[in-house]
Amino acid sequence: MGGGTSHQLSYLASRWNRSSRLLFPHGPTGLSDMATCTRTVWKVLAGCQRQLLRAGGPAPPNPPVRTLAAVKPMRKDKKEEAAKEAKPARRVVDDAGRHKPYGRTAWAPVDDVYFVRYYPRQVHGVADAIHMLKKFQRLDFAPVKQPVYIDLRLDMKLEKKKRVDSFVSTVHLPHPFRTEMNRVLVFTEDADQARAALEGGAVLAGGVELIQSILDEEISADYYVAVPAILPKLVPLKNKLRKKFPKGKRGSVSSDIPQMLELFQKGHEVLVENDCYVRTQIATLDMSTEQILSNLRRVLMDVCSHRPANTGPFIERAIIASQTSEALWFRSQDVLPEDKANSSM
Repeated sequence: MGGGTSHQLSYLASRWNRSSRLLFPHGPTGLSDMATCTRTVWKVLAGCQRQLLRAGGPAPPNPPVRTLAAVKPMRKDKKEEAAKEAKPARRVVDDAGRHKPYGRTAWAPVDDVYFVRYYPRQVHGVADAIHMLKKFQRLDFAPVKQPVYIDLRLDMKLEKKKRVDSFVSTVHLPHPFRTEMNRVLVFTEDADQARAALEGGAVLAGGVELIQSILDEEISADYYVAVPAILPKLVPLKNKLRKKFPKGKRGSVSSDIPQMLELFQKGHEVLVENDCYVRTQIATLDMSTEQILSNLRRVLMDVCSHRPANTGPFIERAIIASQTSEALWFRSQDVLPEDKANSSM
């Protein structure tokens, strides 16, 4: 017999000897403990059955059944739909004809110092906003020659989930506020064009021999312009220059090198950030109100020129501020022509 079977028989024999002592502690005549002995025998038999099953016997006829099931995970789109359904709808109140806005104290404050949350946001005219910036500078004893910035939020949405492409443009301000000119590098393989570019004020002019120096960051410039013939050879610079890479839409690819130098040496860059925002400096606070208005009008007209035809308002929100003042909301349509104003309301 195998070692496993002999071990099982030894175990059963020891259990039987132990149960015999329990059944007949005083010999076969001890009938008073018969009920206790019967229960003990059944316990012994049950233990023997469990031992045999653990040693490799057949599985029990009725295995335990799990009555609880795991929760089926929801799909991502269903989770988003459930979150949208659970979010309560925002209450919209029409304030037209009311003596004060809903949940506010009045339409406008009467004092110079007030809690902003008790009144609707004030949207100023452009001239009034510039006058307030100059007043803040005098009250705060801030430097007179500090930059003036604008922050525009554009409606870049189109039909069928399309969007207006982010743009970068260069404009000539009527009243420049920078004293130094931009550094412009010209790409051309023509020796005469390169000589004319250097005479016109280009910081550097050359052909493909400049590519490796630009990749190694040995030379750099504020703007890069090129003639059409050399443009296919500049492909290795696309990832390096990114938005500064010469493009025809920005006016940085042309055969008229003097015109490009005039545009980019004195030009001011306007670009879209974070998909829909234009943040740029337009003047300094020591300039007159008329000069600041002229620069602001020029920037807004350039921004609205990128608006697609037959679409709604392009400028959703306009803010003006100086370096040390608070931000003031203003009406952009006040400084635009009528056709442009309709696209920024």
